[in-house]
Amino acid sequence: MQKFLNKIIEGDCVQLLNEVKEPFVDLIFADPPFNIGYKYDKYNDKQKKEHYIEWTRQWMKACLNVLKPNGSFYIAIGDDYAANVKVIADELGLYMRNWIIWHYTFGQQTKDKFARSHTHIFYFVKDKDNFTFNEFAVRTPSDRQLIYEDSRANSTGKMPDDVWNVFSRICGTFIERQGWHPCQMPELLLARIIAASSRLGDCVLDPFSGSGTTLAVAAKYGRNYCGIDISEDYAKNAEKRIAEAKSQISNSQSKDFDTIELEEIKRLFVETGLGIAKLIENDKLLAIFVSQFSHRMNNDKKYDSETIAAEIKKLKAYDNKKK
Repeated sequence: MQKFLNKIIEGDCVQLLNEVKEPFVDLIFADPPFNIGYKYDKYNDKQKKEHYIEWTRQWMKACLNVLKPNGSFYIAIGDDYAANVKVIADELGLYMRNWIIWHYTFGQQTKDKFARSHTHIFYFVKDKDNFTFNEFAVRTPSDRQLIYEDSRANSTGKMPDDVWNVFSRICGTFIERQGWHPCQMPELLLARIIAASSRLGDCVLDPFSGSGTTLAVAAKYGRNYCGIDISEDYAKNAEKRIAEAKSQISNSQSKDFDTIELEEIKRLFVETGLGIAKLIENDKLLAIFVSQFSHRMNNDKKYDSETIAAEIKKLKAYDNKKK
């Protein structure tokens, strides 16, 4: 396990993971090449269908070799091979908890068919009766709370549904964009998965670590991480990104919040979708936000509206959702 812990290893994930003798991973997020012709520096993303499906079976099986009995396994995949991933998962004995649709803006424009603007994210577990799912970490304020002031509203918020439409694709102008990699997941999407399906100190594996998003978010959230990529350049650049994330953790200048709390304020702000002005200028809405944040952190700490509002004001780069 020490060979992998908090490292990015350059190499073939199938070979490396099959060599492991004992499971050590609590959560896997895999975002493999979709076989649609993306230009990576080492991998040819245009394989014959039969070869790609067999390779998918091999890497999924290798991942299961290192996943603990109570572990969770998320896989992002495009339309062309989503059905194959589900069939392979059934063959391997995985239990599907959700078939999530990540619907995003800035989709792929087309001329002769409807524009594609989604990715499939499968949520599997090894044991359908024994797994980690922190419901408190993903609940969001409901419209009954935010809009209708309905007394029947659950004060702990609602569970998000299985269509995720609050996380935009990462485009060239985005502040978190890593220009050296062609395909990058948003940090907030990974934050939802990591917060939901792992605990502090757990190990998160990304077998196609690429731009390093999964690993950077895992580090920010107090998890151990393990990344694998066949590209030496991607691995080195991702290590730099993680080092920067760790530096931000060490040099945080907030006297009121730790790194996880700051990340969760940001994620809850985006998921709530009210915009800065509407949120901080309405005492009732801000109180709902603070209550939801307190529930999400799941600790005995008391949070007040003033300090949280001060952090919300800093989130102008994420202020693109208004109701």
